[in-house]
Amino acid sequence: MKKVLLLKFGELFLKGKNRHDFIKLLMSNIRKKLNDFDCLVTETQGRIVVENYDLESEDEMISKLQEVFGLIAVADAVEFETSLSEIEKVVGDVDFGLVSSFKIEAKRADKKFPMNSMELAAHLGGVVLDKNSNLKVDLYNPEKMVYVEIRTNGKTYVYDKLTSCAGGLPLGSAGKGLLLLSGGIDSPVAGYLIAKRGLKLEAVHFHSYPYTSVQAKEKVIELAKEISAYCGEIKLHIVSFTEIQEQIHRNCDSEYMITIMRRIMMRIAQKICEQNDLGAIVTGESLGQVASQTMQSMNVTNSVVSLPVFRPVIAFDKEDIMAIAKKIKTYETSILPYEDCCTVFLPKNPVIRPTIKRAEFLEKNLDIESLVDEAVANEEVLTINCY
Repeated sequence: MKKVLLLKFGELFLKGKNRHDFIKLLMSNIRKKLNDFDCLVTETQGRIVVENYDLESEDEMISKLQEVFGLIAVADAVEFETSLSEIEKVVGDVDFGLVSSFKIEAKRADKKFPMNSMELAAHLGGVVLDKNSNLKVDLYNPEKMVYVEIRTNGKTYVYDKLTSCAGGLPLGSAGKGLLLLSGGIDSPVAGYLIAKRGLKLEAVHFHSYPYTSVQAKEKVIELAKEISAYCGEIKLHIVSFTEIQEQIHRNCDSEYMITIMRRIMMRIAQKICEQNDLGAIVTGESLGQVASQTMQSMNVTNSVVSLPVFRPVIAFDKEDIMAIAKKIKTYETSILPYEDCCTVFLPKNPVIRPTIKRAEFLEKNLDIESLVDEAVANEEVLTINCY
C-alpha cells in the first residue's frame, strides 16, 4: 500500500479517437508543472497517477496541479493490490472524526471483480457501520464521502478528499493565439479563460512612454507572470505606441481617436501573429462596458484583420470579471494606479457608433503601413514564466 495522487480529467472523455493525443499533452503539461518535484506520472484507464514523491511536498504539489488546465480534481489516495479483504480493511480504517453521516461511492472499472459498483458500496457501508455505531448512511447529503475505485490495472484506490482543479482542456490543444494585454482587470481574465479552452498564449502590450510610466510597463510584466501560472511560459511583445498616438492626435478627429487607435493595435497584433505562427487575437473587451466596446466599435476594429478575434469576457459583468481576477490572483496587480496607453489623449466624447467608412477616411491622413511596420520592428520581446 502506498500514497498516490489520483488525477481526474473531464471533457477529454468526449474526444473519441483523439483522446489519446489530449491525454498525452495533458501528461506533458503535468510533468512540466511538477518539474521541481521528484515523482513519477503515469496514466491508467481514465486516471493519471502521481507516485513515488516526497510526502512532505504533497500539499505544494496539489496546489500546483490545481493550476493545470484539463484536470478537474486531484485526490489524495492510497493505492493497493485489489482484493475484497484489503478494500474492507482500508475503508474500515478511514477516520470519520465528528461527522454523523457518510456515503460510499464505488466505481468498478475491473469487471472481473465479483461485486458491481452498487453492491460494493452497500457492502462497504456495512463495514463502516459495524466499526462506527454512531454513524448513519446518507445518500443525498452526507457529511463525509469515501471513494473506492477498482481499476483494470489490478489496483484499487481509496480516498476521502477531492480537491477541485482548473478544468477545461489541456493547454496547447487548441493552438496558439495573441492576447492584447493591458494593465487592467479584464485582459488577464480573458487570457486565463481562453487558455482554459486549450489556447497557448503569447501577449502584446502597447506602451506610450513618457506619457505612460515605467511602472505601468512593469505592472503588465507582473500580470503576464501571474497568468503564466495557468497559461505556461508567455512570450510578451512590448510595442511602443507613442509615435502612433501622437500622429492620431494631430491628424484625426478627436471622437475617432480611440477607434483608430484600436484599429492600428489590431493591425499590429495581426502582424505579430503572422510572424510568430499565431492563429487568433484575444482581447478583454466586454460588450457595452466602455465606448470602444460597443457592437459597432468592435465591428470597425475587426474589419482590419483577417484572423479570428476571441473575446472571452464579452458577456461578463464587471463583477463577474473581478471575481475571476481575484480567484486567479491578478486583481491586486490590475488595480495598481498606473495608467496604460488607452488613457493617453483620451477624447471627451468618443464615438460609440463609429463606421468603417469614416474610420477609413480619417486614416488617409496617416501612413498606416509605415507606422505598423516600425512599431513591430522595434518591439521588445520578453519571455515570462512564473517559475
